[in-house]
Amino acid sequence: MYTQCPECLSVFSLDAHTLAQAHGHVICGHCSASFDSIATLTDQLPPEPFRELPVNEPALEPPGIDLVVYRPKPDAPAVIQVDGAAEDSSAPEDFSQLVFTPHFARKHRTHRLKRFRQHSRQRDQRTSGERRWPWVVVCIVLALLLGTQLAWAERDTLIRDGITGGWLRSICATLGCELPLIAAPQQLRLLDSNVQTHPSVSGALMISARVRNDAAFAQPYPVVTITLSNAQGQRMAMRRLQPRDYLDDNAILQRGLAPGASTVLLFEVEDPGDNAVAFEFGFE
Repeated sequence: MYTQCPECLSVFSLDAHTLAQAHGHVICGHCSASFDSIATLTDQLPPEPFRELPVNEPALEPPGIDLVVYRPKPDAPAVIQVDGAAEDSSAPEDFSQLVFTPHFARKHRTHRLKRFRQHSRQRDQRTSGERRWPWVVVCIVLALLLGTQLAWAERDTLIRDGITGGWLRSICATLGCELPLIAAPQQLRLLDSNVQTHPSVSGALMISARVRNDAAFAQPYPVVTITLSNAQGQRMAMRRLQPRDYLDDNAILQRGLAPGASTVLLFEVEDPGDNAVAFEFGFE
């Protein structure tokens, strides 16, 4: 049979004689701790490697035993002759071989068993916590990556929003980063415009327009649509100009139109003739 010390977890082999000497209470030969060997008593050891032997839970009622291997024969009753008649008298009961467990010993054994169970439960909780924290870290990292991907996919909406856009601009101002340019052509305002004959190219017009960005964030230079109409309102000509068609400075294009800033845009278009008396600007 085998038992295990609850303090140092050393496993010992012992026999019935050793158990009977102190009614299960033994002293560990490794750490000198006193413990109840019956709490983890087992006939066979589990496959190695293992850490702890299972604890034998005490039964609510004493278990019954039915398999009889030996029973001594009872002594013959003594025969006493009384006035010629035989009278049977059984031998008095002998209580000298009975073993009584003192109350304090049972209390001490119960206390040791409770301590062993509490120690095992605390050790299991520590082991479970040590195994759980790497998964917690992995879940947090994955959640952060997922949140970053969602924020990048919805970056235009977040930057346009007044609250989240303000937070992002404050964070970038602190970290020294730049937010991507987000187009919001509906927040561009045409302040004034002018059309005149091109000073150096014959058959062409020079159109100037002063535009202001009313958005709270920088946005790229827009695609400008210029429509020329006659006196009856009929469209005579239309030109759709990309930012590189009216700006050739890459630095200005990359910087975009700052929030609240205004700029003058110059366009060179072909003169549609004297019938063109009205023009209209559109931003995309």
